[in-house]
Formats: sequence, C-alpha cells, structure tokens
Amino acid sequence: MDILQNIDAGLIVMDKNYTIELWNSFMQNHSGKQPEDVLGKNIFAVFPELSERWFHHKAQSVFVLQNAAFTTWEQRPYLFRFPHYRPITGTADYMYQNSTIIPLIDTKGRVEHICLIIYDVTDTAVNKLAQQTANRQLQELSRIDHLTGLYNRGYWESRLIQEFKRFDRYELPCSLIMLDIDHFKQVNDTYGHTVGDDVIRQVSRAMRAQIRDLDIAGRYGGEEFGIILTGTNAEGASVFAERLRQTVEQMVVYTEGQQVQFTISLGISQLTEHIEDYRAWIERADQALYNSKESGRNRFTVV
Repeated sequence: MDILQNIDAGLIVMDKNYTIELWNSFMQNHSGKQPEDVLGKNIFAVFPELSERWFHHKAQSVFVLQNAAFTTWEQRPYLFRFPHYRPITGTADYMYQNSTIIPLIDTKGRVEHICLIIYDVTDTAVNKLAQQTANRQLQELSRIDHLTGLYNRGYWESRLIQEFKRFDRYELPCSLIMLDIDHFKQVNDTYGHTVGDDVIRQVSRAMRAQIRDLDIAGRYGGEEFGIILTGTNAEGASVFAERLRQTVEQMVVYTEGQQVQFTISLGISQLTEHIEDYRAWIERADQALYNSKESGRNRFTVV
C-alpha cells in the first residue's frame, strides 16, 4: 500500500457502482481532495466534470471483457482537470493525462473492481504541440511570398489545379482574374526598386482587403498577380475587379516629397467545360489581361 500511495501516478480503485475505494497520494495532491472527502463516494459525484456516459462505456468493456482499456491525451486531453505547476512546461493550463483502466480479478475469476491509473504526460504533450505548431508555421511560410504576404506562385498554382478539378467534378462556378500593375517598369526606372516594392505591397494589401476567406490570391511573378474567386461567375468577378481597380487607382506611395500613383489592368475568365486544363484557363485570363492593356490599361476585360 505504501508503494501504491507514493508512485508518480494517480490510482483510483472503484467497484461496479463507481464507488471510490482507493485514493492515492498523487490524486490527493493534485485534486486537493483528502481521502475522507472521496472514499465511499461515487466518482461522478466527486468529479461532475468527468463524462459519465463516456467513462461508463469505457469501464463497462473492462468489467465485461476483463481486458484493460486505454486513453491518450491526444484522444482526450485529461480525465480530471488538474492544474499544472511544472516550470518547464508552465504554458500548459492543465495537466495532460494518459489513462489506463485495468480489471481487478478476484479469486473466483470475477471482476468486481477496476483500477483507474492516471499518468501526467504534460511535458510530452506540450513539446509535441509546440512541434506541431512550429511545423504548421514553417509550412505556411513555405507557401507565402514574403514581399506581398500573398501565396507564392508554386502554392497558388497548386490551388488553381484543385479548383479546376473541383469544377470538373461538381461544376460549381469559379472565375480567375489575372492582373498586373500598369507601367511598372517606368515606376522602377523613375523612382527605384524600393518604391516599386512599395507599390507591389500596396496592390497586395488592396487584394487581401477585398478577397473573401474562400478566395485564393497569389503573386504570379514580378508585378503580376492571380486571384481565384470560388463560387463566382464572370458577372460577380467583374464587380470584384472594378472595385479593386478603383481602390488601387486611389492609392498613393510617397517618396522624397513626391506622390506616386499607379493603376492596374485585369483579365477575367470564368471556368467552363470548354477549358481543357488549368493552363488553358490561365492563358484565357492572360489574354483578357492583354486585351485590357491594348485597350488603354486601368480597366478589366472578360473573355
């Protein structure tokens, strides 16, 4: 009993009615509940936050099948919401727990009691969660163009392919806008690449402000961008394009006392069954963009 009381794991022995008959020091120290507060009482009365339906289902298999049952912190972060005090993983709000329920077989081969064992796995859980967060952040960074904050060309094209396949299967409306900044080379030659970068950032900022969560905007290369408008036909894309065009037309970049204004030209292509692949879709939107350039710039064209 001394060993059971002092091991670095929680031990609770219960009968078939879930009445607590053993409560060791680990449970006492972390719950703040003394043995006299819990012994002889139903565990759900002592810990109402413990899901009675879930635990009953888990424990019944142990009583009936006489086999142990297990739960990891990834399936259920904890059974008992104990505070966590370790300084190394002090960012945890509570103790992450693994648990095991084992059958206690009597001399007649019956299981009248079960033992619930609680393991503190907070260090492992916090480290793994931190690693997963870091991996997600690295993955996100690998998709982002650092100058604009938009998706880079590689990832944006992969999403374009996904949307093309989605249309091929479900035929949901989808439109592609290709756009670029008018006379961008002249901006660079006149004011320098720093101002040119500022212009690109401003246009990107306008795009991010206009798109919805389901839309996909990326930097296609240099001063050219692509926007995939999901669930949007050519008419809706035209409304979006005109709103974005007007927004950019009113923007100003300041440099050495001068005001640099700029515009964009846009090309729109709604996806149809006649477009054979995603490359052809880009080509159609690029052709519409070219038509906008040839027609005087600072406008959009639909093909």
